[in-house]
Amino acid sequence: MRTFSKSTKLDNVLYDVRGPVVDEALKMEEMGMNILKLNIGNPAPFGFRTPDEVVKDMSQQLTECEGYSDSRGLFSARKAIMQYAQLKNIPNVSISEIYTGNGVSELINLCMQALLDNGDEILIPSPDYPLWTATATLAGGKVVHYICDEESEWYPDIEDIKKKVTDKTKAIVIINPNNPTGALYPKEVLENIVEVAREHNLMIFSDEIYDRLVMDDEEHISIASLAPDLFCVTFSGLSKSHMIAGYRIGWMVLSGNKAVAKDYIEGINMLSNMRLCSNVPAQSIVQTALGGYQSVKNYIIPGGRIYEQREYVYKALNDIPGITAVKPKAAFYIFPKIDTKKFNIVNDEKFALDFLKEKKVLIVCGHGFNWDKPDHFRVVYLPRIEVLQESMEKLGDFLEHYRQ
Repeated sequence: MRTFSKSTKLDNVLYDVRGPVVDEALKMEEMGMNILKLNIGNPAPFGFRTPDEVVKDMSQQLTECEGYSDSRGLFSARKAIMQYAQLKNIPNVSISEIYTGNGVSELINLCMQALLDNGDEILIPSPDYPLWTATATLAGGKVVHYICDEESEWYPDIEDIKKKVTDKTKAIVIINPNNPTGALYPKEVLENIVEVAREHNLMIFSDEIYDRLVMDDEEHISIASLAPDLFCVTFSGLSKSHMIAGYRIGWMVLSGNKAVAKDYIEGINMLSNMRLCSNVPAQSIVQTALGGYQSVKNYIIPGGRIYEQREYVYKALNDIPGITAVKPKAAFYIFPKIDTKKFNIVNDEKFALDFLKEKKVLIVCGHGFNWDKPDHFRVVYLPRIEVLQESMEKLGDFLEHYRQ
């Protein structure tokens, strides 16, 4: 009998944010067990609600959203995105080169398919959001991971980037604010990355989906604003900032020196046209979401849920003997380190699986973010403090099993 196997293109594709440990958690839930979930940045299950104004505006426009839009998106949505990009000082932005997508993930995949030939190299951070490595690999590219330095607040290691550029390197990816570390890159770091890209004629892809979830009065700077002479693609969206991950609405902005990417942009247009368009009802609320006062800002100021839960989990993790964590400045993730001199951890996936089975707490291990040492894991601090408190207590107790 003929059997069918998965494509070999998937051999080096990893997405453990929803991988085998999560599969085990689902089985446990089916058996009636309650799992404390610290694994995924999906605000809705934790009680975060979409602003009422956004929901109301979508409902009133539904009857006008039954047909396809322009493949790039509704004019009103792209106009609002263009104005937002101008506020971020992104140069040379044209409404014709703004694209909406079913979340940023669809657009990342589209961009990788349009850019990479077999063997082309692309620089992607480690730890990374695994979708970047997966889509680049599926497009035939060779992913080269550069290091983000935990000792320097998880900023990209510029010298490591320089060492890894070759004549096959086409582009560099940055994730700022960062998932999984919560780091926010200062202007000096961004300028150094721009200089490397400028020296080697690289394209810049900047994933900025968390740019409106920045705390401590810090300012997010878009790297495209510092590189008017380079071709940049900037990604953002409403999934996280407006607590509407299920609506699937993201966008990308092409900026800077588009003359050097004329043929590539043609490829993007071809792929964009092939998918017809993104979610039109979700596009209809972009203008509302990007304009006026946004209640979601209340989450990230002192006293707000995200801010206070960040404060708690940062202290609680560092209070566990053998764990250290850099304080995140944005998003809702923290990427703590376990001292492997004190704890006998050689397989971080097994560690996460054992923790799940014994304590019913779900985390994502570091290798799920293309981190090649078994000493890190990601915690999402969206759950309420009482859930985080229970989880941290269980983690401290569980680690005793691994003590050297």
